[in-house]
Amino acid sequence: MKIFEPLKKTFIKDYKNVSSASVRYRYGLLAGVFGILTNVVLFVMKIVFGLIAGSISVVADAVNNLSDAGSSGVTVVGFKLSNRPPDKEHPFGHARYEYITGLVVAFIVLIIGGTLLKSSIERIISPELIEASVWTAAVLVISIFLKTIQGMLYTDFGKAINSPSLSASATDSRNDVISTSLVLVSTVGAIFLPEIFSKVDSYLGIAVSLFIIVSGVKLVKETVDPLLGGVPDKELVAKIREKFKDYPEILGTHDLMVHSYGPGKVFATIHAEVEADTDVLLSHDLIDNIERDFQRDGIFMVIHMDPIVTSDPEIAMLRDRVYEVLQAAYGDKLSLHDFRMVKGITHTNVLFDAVVPFDEKITAEDIAALLSEKIDSGGTTYYYVVNIDRSYV
Repeated sequence: MKIFEPLKKTFIKDYKNVSSASVRYRYGLLAGVFGILTNVVLFVMKIVFGLIAGSISVVADAVNNLSDAGSSGVTVVGFKLSNRPPDKEHPFGHARYEYITGLVVAFIVLIIGGTLLKSSIERIISPELIEASVWTAAVLVISIFLKTIQGMLYTDFGKAINSPSLSASATDSRNDVISTSLVLVSTVGAIFLPEIFSKVDSYLGIAVSLFIIVSGVKLVKETVDPLLGGVPDKELVAKIREKFKDYPEILGTHDLMVHSYGPGKVFATIHAEVEADTDVLLSHDLIDNIERDFQRDGIFMVIHMDPIVTSDPEIAMLRDRVYEVLQAAYGDKLSLHDFRMVKGITHTNVLFDAVVPFDEKITAEDIAALLSEKIDSGGTTYYYVVNIDRSYV
C-alpha cells in the first residue's frame, strides 16, 4: 500500500530488495516495534477505563492488546534470530526461528484466553454493575482505528516479504477489530441501560475470550504446519513450473518436492526430461544453468536429469495412446512420466510412473487392467508395469 511507502523509505534501507535477509529483518523489526508501541498504548487506555467502569469485556480486550504487544516482541526476536547466518550446527540457516517464535506466541494467546474465560464466568456467577462512560467508548473507537491501521501495515509488510508471522499478525488485528466492536456495542449500551448491559458485558467477555482461544488454536496450526513440512505454497509451485517453460530443451518435469527451512529459505528437487539423443554434456550444462537461474530467485534447486527417447515411433505411438486412455478415464487427475519399453522375445514390458493425487484411490492394478482392455496390441503382448507417485499439488 502506498500509504506506507514513506515509512519504508525512512526506516528500511533498500526496502524494495525483499530477497535480502537484512531487508526482511528490517521489515520484521519495524512491524514489531510498531505493534509493541500501539498495543501498549491501547492496553494502558483500556485497562484504566475498563477498571474504572468495572467492565470485564473491556478489561479482557485490554489484556488481549497486552498479549498482542508480547506477540510483537516475540516477532522481533524471531526475525532477529532468523537473520543469523548458517553455521556448523545449522547449515541451512536459522529462518525457522520465525515459526518457533510464532508457536510461543500462540501458546501465550491460549493461556490468556483461558484466564479471561474463567474471569468472565465468575462475573456471571457474581455479577457487578458496570459504570461505562463516553470516555470508555471513545477509547474503544480509537482502538478500532489503530487496529485497522495495524492490520493494513501487517498485510502490506507480510505480502512484501512473504512472511507467515506478519500475515498471521494481520489476521489477528482484523479479529481484534471485530471483538473490540462487540465490546463497544456493550459499552455504549451500558451508558444508557447499565443493569441490562452489565449482564451482557459478562457474556461478551466470554465471547472475546473464546475468540482469543480460537485465534490461538489457529496460530498453533499455522506455525506447526511448516515445521512438520506442509504442502508448499501453490503460487511457488506454479512459479517453478512456469519457469521451466522458458527452456525449450526441457520436455517435461515431474516429482517436484519443495522443502522450506523458513521464509526465504526454499530448497527444491525436480526431475526434468531431456532428449536422450542430445549430447549428455550439453544436457548437463543446461541443467547447471537452470539451477543457477533458480538460485538467483532465492530457490536452491537440484534437478535430476531424465533422458527421454523421442525418435522411436513405436514408443511415441504407444505413449500417446496410453495418455489418451488415461485422460479419457481420469481426466487431469492423472499424469504420467518416465515412459519406456523393454522388448523381449515373447512380450514387451511397458513401464511408466503415474502421478495420482493423495485423495484418489486409483491403483497400479486398475491402470494396468484399463490399458490392457482399451489398447489394441496389434499382436504384440504388452505387460504394463506401473509405479504410482502420489502428488501433493
